[in-house]
Formats: sequence, structure tokens, C-alpha cells
Amino acid sequence: MAVKLHRCSAQWVKLKGHPCWRVQKALDDSGVDYELVQEGSAFRSSNRELTKEKTGQKQFPWIEFEDGSIYREESKAMAETIRAGRLGEKRQSAELH
Repeated sequence: MAVKLHRCSAQWVKLKGHPCWRVQKALDDSGVDYELVQEGSAFRSSNRELTKEKTGQKQFPWIEFEDGSIYREESKAMAETIRAGRLGEKRQSAELH
């Protein structure tokens, strides 16, 4: 399943507590094929128009499926879903958060 991971531009931050890294690492560890999409600054949420349009908020990370549906919740829950192999289930139930 190829998905797009929308994340902040601070790719150099690889700390357990960083939300974007937490989800990206879960994707990597689970062998999920994904494309990185960076939007705006990691430190300023004022220029995240696509994120706001698609998710209803300005927070990263979020996942976009091939059919255009999205999945967004807190990064810990996202990582747990990915690691449990349930990411595909979120495609059908993707909603704005």
C-alpha cells in the first residue's frame, strides 16, 4: 500500500517524542511503502494550508491514501495502528479530525 506521509520539515529530528518521526519510524519498521510530503515549516503552523484543508487542523503528521482519503489522529495512536498492521482499515473510515 503506497501512502503519502505529510510531515513537518524537521526531518533531522529523530527523537522518540517527535510526532512526525514517531509515525515515520513506525512506517519504516512496518515496511509500509510511503512518499514523504513536506509542507511549511516545522516551527510555524501559519503556512499549512493543505493540511488545514484536508484535515481541518494544522497539525502534523497525517497520512493520505491513494484514493485521497486521509488518516489523522495523535501520533502515538497512529504509530500503534501502523505497527499493528491496521493502517489499511483507516482508509475506509478516514474522517476529518
